[in-house]
Amino acid sequence: MAGSGLWARVARLFGGRALAEARDQAARAEARLRDAIEAIPEGVVFLDAEGRYVLWNARYAEIYHRSADLFRPGTRLVDTLREGVRRGDYPDAIGREEAWLASRLAKLAAATGERHEQQVADGRWLMIEERRTSDGGVIGLRVDITEMKRQAALLEHALAHAEAAHRAKAEFLADMSHELRTPLNGVLGLAQALDAMELGPGQRALVSEIRTAARQLDRLVTGLLDYGDADLAGDEHAVQAAPDQPLRVLAADDNPTNRKVIALMLEATGAQVVTVENGYEAVEAWRVGAFDVVLMDLRMPVLDGLAAIRMIRAEEQAGGRPRTPMIVLSANTSAEDRAASSGAGADGHIAKPIRTEALFAALEASLAARAA
Repeated sequence: MAGSGLWARVARLFGGRALAEARDQAARAEARLRDAIEAIPEGVVFLDAEGRYVLWNARYAEIYHRSADLFRPGTRLVDTLREGVRRGDYPDAIGREEAWLASRLAKLAAATGERHEQQVADGRWLMIEERRTSDGGVIGLRVDITEMKRQAALLEHALAHAEAAHRAKAEFLADMSHELRTPLNGVLGLAQALDAMELGPGQRALVSEIRTAARQLDRLVTGLLDYGDADLAGDEHAVQAAPDQPLRVLAADDNPTNRKVIALMLEATGAQVVTVENGYEAVEAWRVGAFDVVLMDLRMPVLDGLAAIRMIRAEEQAGGRPRTPMIVLSANTSAEDRAASSGAGADGHIAKPIRTEALFAALEASLAARAA
């Protein structure tokens, strides 16, 4: 009996040590997880299967600073949303509070990874992405896209201004041509009519001088208008920067703002642009459309960009179809990301936010390589 009691005490001793060690390991693992989440530059939040707060980083609290006082483990996100609506934190909800909440909660319940935009009271725009975890909870990502939307608006305004200036210059040159050449035509016609009459030597000399001066003026007007037309053509090239034949471009990006930016950039050049939301739609569109080039985002739902590029390259090879230039447009620009793009079959990799000159340079390089 004494021996069995000793073994029981030993078991309790070692069992207690094992339990303490396990608790220490769990605490260290949780600390590492929190450190990793805090290092993420975007807002991150974890919810349990009941939609209650489990964990969030400082960036998430900073983004939703007007509601941060409500964030507590165990509090339901729906309750903070409802209070935020009451406080006026979401401009789109004003005047349609219940409908806004119902739409937002439906997206949260689905949590398929589909991205959507949200504006907050201080005017910033957020991109929201939410996905289910293996235990039925939700991991949410919040990205501030305010600057991207501002750049898109500026680009749209600049393109509209350039197109308006181009139209105004064309109208001005057309008016100038009419206003200058109409009286010139009259002067030359009258001089020609006078020259056909019976005139004295002095009169004929005057008519000759009139005709000479009129011809000089006509050359000046022609030169001025030709210069204006050439300048206008230069403007058109600057705005369009397009090849002789309109390009057919397929652009895949799950962000509607990005799709609009790409379309604005390319349609200003006279290109025909078809946009789709994910890699699956890109492959389907490529199969039925004769596109000169494909622009592919990487991170997209349903089918990501790399998988879509690989599928298109495989079908080109299997079906003997011509190789379509494909350029990746992505915020992921590390050496590994670029190598992955190249390995999948992309011909170029452009960083977001997209600069017009970089996009056009990549297009020209890809099209030149195909023509070679």
